[in-house]
Amino acid sequence: MKFSLNRSLTALGSQFEKRPRLEWVASTLWIAGIGGLAFLWNLGSVGLVDETEPLFAEAARQMTVTGDWITPYFNEATRFDKPPLIYWLMAIAYHLVGVNEWAVRLPSALAAIALTVFSFITLRHFGLPRPADAASPDGSSSAACLPLYLSAFIGSGIMALTPQAMVWGRTGVSDMLLSGCMGCALLAFFWGYVQPPGTRAKSIWYLLFYVLVALAVLTKGPVGLVIPGLTIGVFLLYLGNWRTVLREMLPLRGLLLLTAIAIPWFVLVIQANGDIYINSFFGYHNLERFTHVVNRHRAPWFFYVLVVLGGFAPYSTHLPVAIARLRFWQRSHWQQAPRSAQLGLFALVWFGVIFGFFTIAVTKLPSYVLPLLPAAAILVGLFWSDQITRPSTGRGADRGVWLSHLVNVGLMAVLSGAIFYSPNWLGNDNTIRDLPSAMQQSGATVWGGGIWAIAALVGAVLLRQRQGRWLWSVNLVAMMAFVAFSGMPAIAVIDTLRQLPLRQLATEIVQQQRPQEPVLMVGFQKPSLVFYSQRPILYIPKTDVAAERVQRASQTSPSPSSMLVLGLGYKIDEMQLPAQSYQLLAEAGKYDLIRVNLPFHNQ
Repeated sequence: MKFSLNRSLTALGSQFEKRPRLEWVASTLWIAGIGGLAFLWNLGSVGLVDETEPLFAEAARQMTVTGDWITPYFNEATRFDKPPLIYWLMAIAYHLVGVNEWAVRLPSALAAIALTVFSFITLRHFGLPRPADAASPDGSSSAACLPLYLSAFIGSGIMALTPQAMVWGRTGVSDMLLSGCMGCALLAFFWGYVQPPGTRAKSIWYLLFYVLVALAVLTKGPVGLVIPGLTIGVFLLYLGNWRTVLREMLPLRGLLLLTAIAIPWFVLVIQANGDIYINSFFGYHNLERFTHVVNRHRAPWFFYVLVVLGGFAPYSTHLPVAIARLRFWQRSHWQQAPRSAQLGLFALVWFGVIFGFFTIAVTKLPSYVLPLLPAAAILVGLFWSDQITRPSTGRGADRGVWLSHLVNVGLMAVLSGAIFYSPNWLGNDNTIRDLPSAMQQSGATVWGGGIWAIAALVGAVLLRQRQGRWLWSVNLVAMMAFVAFSGMPAIAVIDTLRQLPLRQLATEIVQQQRPQEPVLMVGFQKPSLVFYSQRPILYIPKTDVAAERVQRASQTSPSPSSMLVLGLGYKIDEMQLPAQSYQLLAEAGKYDLIRVNLPFHNQ
């Protein structure tokens, strides 16, 4: 089996080399398939997910309504959490495809696809798993052709088909856009780094790096410059060629270009909002997030170990051996290697800098380490390319590799059991307590558990046959099947139970609201109501405060004759309103929409 598969791969690589058009067709179909499945299929089929996604969507919509493309607003208040690039792209998408979920998520999906494509192209040219195989400055020797193809196809597949990439690539927030800009910037740097000295291509790639860094800054602020700068700095210091490369990078011209793109908006927004913006964005959302716990996002120091293990699953089990095989402690070896063969080292530094930077940061969120996923995919893609093209010498040849294979099969078995058992721990959200039974009825848990059980069984058979080098295909196929037959149905079920009632009530608000009638959310904050109703809604977290507010009428309108109040049924009861003072207008899920007639104390 192993000899026929190896011969088949070698023959395919030979055909690609002889017929470039065949390679182009195969590459296009592969990228379209994994990109479409991971990021575009059913992109707009479910509603926006509270709480973060509608904040971005509505701020972008407000730009199209007000014409103010400098200061973002949400629910009649400024929103200084993020710079404007994500809002601008969403607003442009609104003009192209309408104000809908597709438009909200399209920038994230396109950023993820662009990063996948750029990773594929980079690995196709420089993805040599063993630096010794480099025989030409561009790393494209005939002998290295097959490893390059394998690195490109496997690495890009891993890049797209990871849980964290698919989640954020389908979510209308700034995280995937940042990852796309930052990741493409670092890849552009590497392309410039490997070009022959003094060539025009070298300058163009470096200038593209500065443009993409500027876009990363416009996506999420200083971190868009700090992370690429640290990554490149550590990489060059390790190799000891930092003086030479810095001269090559045209720093003066590049910084002027970066400044011209990134700075004008910051100047304009500060002119419009002054110290309020400076203190909110640079103080609270950047410096304070790094040095203090913000919004109770506290986590232990090993938090990102768990995030990478789960967010990069099931490929994460091979990350340690993929890193160890680089022998990064052999500095002289890497210093002597041609630049075109240093992609693995560059990816390792990229991974390590981001992992270390956000581990040091006090505020921790899973999305913070999203930009390291391309580096992880490159590392594991190079590992598998090495394993497939390396002569097989049995189980004892590399115990670390075999241990990784065993852990990988074990992880797939654990995933199967966890999904089968999931109805027993789903439903902690009191708004969707019917989730366990709905999941079982949809078949999502049966499909998901069954897919990973079969994958674990096939993996065990491969290990039994000393064919662990083919586990990568089991991982990728299982993930594709899981997304298609379990992930998508599960998302639809969750949307029906959690978000659909809010969209229905948003429609009721639009139909029922009288002129100048205020709308209150009591006991919970669901920004999707603001987006779908396209009108301001006052959020009051405590029921006693809400009751007092209703008694005093609304401060936002001088003399309303009534108010619309939305909340969970028991929250409405906790307000202890006189029965004759309000009427129930609509029910959806666990929520009630009532109209309170004012002033009710006269009734």
